[in-house]
Amino acid sequence: MASTPPAAPVDDRQTGSETAPAVSAAAAAAAAAAASVSVSVSVRKIVTVVLGLTALLAVLLLAFGLPASNTGAHGVPIGVVADGAGAEQAADQLRGFTVTRYETAAAARTAILHRDIYGALDLSSGGTVRVQVASASSYSAAQLVEQAAGAVASSRGATTTVQDVRPFPADDTHGAGLSAGALPMALGGWIGAVVIMLLIQTPGRRVAAALGLAVAGGFALTAVIRFVIGTFDTNYLITSTGAMLGLAATAMTVLGLRNLLGGLGLGIAAVALVVLGNPLSGLASAPEMLPRPWGALGQFLPPGAVGTLLRDLALFDGHGSTRPLLVLLGWLAGGCLCFWLGVRRNRDQLQSEHLESEIEEAIGETPAVA
Repeated sequence: MASTPPAAPVDDRQTGSETAPAVSAAAAAAAAAAASVSVSVSVRKIVTVVLGLTALLAVLLLAFGLPASNTGAHGVPIGVVADGAGAEQAADQLRGFTVTRYETAAAARTAILHRDIYGALDLSSGGTVRVQVASASSYSAAQLVEQAAGAVASSRGATTTVQDVRPFPADDTHGAGLSAGALPMALGGWIGAVVIMLLIQTPGRRVAAALGLAVAGGFALTAVIRFVIGTFDTNYLITSTGAMLGLAATAMTVLGLRNLLGGLGLGIAAVALVVLGNPLSGLASAPEMLPRPWGALGQFLPPGAVGTLLRDLALFDGHGSTRPLLVLLGWLAGGCLCFWLGVRRNRDQLQSEHLESEIEEAIGETPAVA
């Protein structure tokens, strides 16, 4: 039988030398593609961050610049005591004001003290325009009403007399303590919540610390405004309660948003409470003196709501406090809801991870079947 010739040996060195360059080229191409994708992603990320920060700076400029440069009468409510024709004539002259007619000066005074209007012009006496204002409701608005009354009186060839039916106390006649106190309350709630998150870990203790901060801070901040600066002269305990509500709403909003949305939540809270809330609060002038709709928007943010609430409680026996009270309760409830949702989601995630770990351990401990 003829023998089969042996197979020719394969030259492994020759095959390796041919495939190695191909593998190296493929690896290099893959590395280059990965590097290109990484650079592309990095560039997009940088562009996104730059554009986002630019938009934020523009919003900041609008929030601070527009109210400051366009402060004036933008629907400031004012009263007029006159007959129908006289009231209509005065309304034509009072551009930028929302005019309401009253039958008597006493009715107009009541409306001022109930925070329905900022001032009133009594045109019923003919030769004298009697002006009523409440500088405690807004020193800037009171000056604006007086200036408008002077223009009306000049057109009639009359003089003016001014009565301040509710001024600020003598220690702070312009109410600087109130307008300056809004930012510490908003910023204090934000900073306090961040510190609580850093130092306290369990959800229940974080809530307890936030409420404790609200109570202690409410008493302390109101005491500074009342007894040191002298902006308030009555209703310390009631006003402190309003400050407590403001701090609680602020702190729980920050805790809730952070718990639910992470770092994004902290950013949203900072914008709402500090970046927009402070300049749009209207405490330095009046919400109706800011351009529309900025002034109205500011009253639905915690700094504007808490400032208005403190003014109403301390200086006007609670008149006009319903809306800011509801606004702050809404922020408090929203913050608590976000906090609860975040706690529940985190707890579910931990339970799911724990269950998966137990299943993996059980599988690993199960003996193999022969």
